Amino acid sequence: MPVITSIADLKRIYERRVPRMFYDYAESGSWTEQTFRENTSDFQDIYLRQRIAVDMSNRSTATQMIGQDVSMPVALAPVGLTGMQHADGEIKAARAAENFGVPFTLSTMSICSIEDVAENTTKPFWMQVYTLKDDDFMQRLFDRAKDAKCSAAVITVDLQVLGQRHKDLKNGLSAPPKLTMKSIANMMTKVQWGLGMLGTKRRFFGNIVGHASGVTDPSSLSSWTAEAFDEALNWDRIRQFRKMWDGPLIIKGIIDARDAKEALNVGADAIIVSNHGGRQLDGALSAIRALPDIMDAVGDKIEVHLDSGIRTGQDVLKAIALGAKGTYIGRAYVYGLGAMGEAGVTKALEVIHKELDISMAFCGHTDITKVDRDILMIPKGFTGDWMA
Repeated sequence: MPVITSIADLKRIYERRVPRMFYDYAESGSWTEQTFRENTSDFQDIYLRQRIAVDMSNRSTATQMIGQDVSMPVALAPVGLTGMQHADGEIKAARAAENFGVPFTLSTMSICSIEDVAENTTKPFWMQVYTLKDDDFMQRLFDRAKDAKCSAAVITVDLQVLGQRHKDLKNGLSAPPKLTMKSIANMMTKVQWGLGMLGTKRRFFGNIVGHASGVTDPSSLSSWTAEAFDEALNWDRIRQFRKMWDGPLIIKGIIDARDAKEALNVGADAIIVSNHGGRQLDGALSAIRALPDIMDAVGDKIEVHLDSGIRTGQDVLKAIALGAKGTYIGRAYVYGLGAMGEAGVTKALEVIHKELDISMAFCGHTDITKVDRDILMIPKGFTGDWMA
């Protein structure tokens, strides 16, 4: 394995090894990609206070997310098409997360199915679901997650309509992908990736094909996908989903304090401050800038997590210091997966953990659960001084 010191190192290897259409799928946002970029860059506007002559021994990053023990306040976010970044990608990412002691969240639009992941892991994982129209499919999806002993459901609420991602349209990236001569030619240059895909039977959307009404093969998936998402979603509909699932529930996709307050009333155990990684509304506030107002609005009433833009352990530390009880990494672990499979996901987690652990120590703390805003220097107007 090459010397890996940062997530950026994994990203460079990932770009070389994975077909362009799948690299672009992960490394893109909607429209101008402003929010996609600022999700990451806005972390840099927050500075850390260094403390000295403090006992830095016996450090611990262990904590809990929705009552579950975690080795650090990081979960693997739900990422669609993960099994196209690397053969059996969801299984390998889930195993890496399990061994590291952090949650793995399986996307509804995964290549490996709920059952595939359950058969290849020994501990519960989390299941992400979209807000779809088909009650029968939704109930069976929740039931399958329960049968697989998933320990939490994550409902994504910010994808009623699909944000336009220019790269995906140009690459023919859809469900299922529309291959072109250019994309096929590029795939042929990715020998290691291609051999892996030839060696697995899991190449289609395992949670959809054979489970959704009328979707018996990949060719029938496209029309189902176009009609499945519920543009009429409202909070009453989300309450119906809460009734379909009797386990711990997390609502993902909150970026405004008013919506965070609404989420209190549907019986969720946690919310995730997220703008879908900048893939939906371009020009929306970055997740880290939105977090303080949401914490002020609901932080003492419900567990708040943060997703979107995290690339370092320092990003995790800053989110926790602002009040989040947990964070999620998506692209950061996908880079590792595409670069070197399960070992790459493990390496991504190791990089994040080391940065978190050492930065926490430099800030004068040895217990992640004791970190607060005192370690931060936040510029005036960071959360915005907007006109009424």
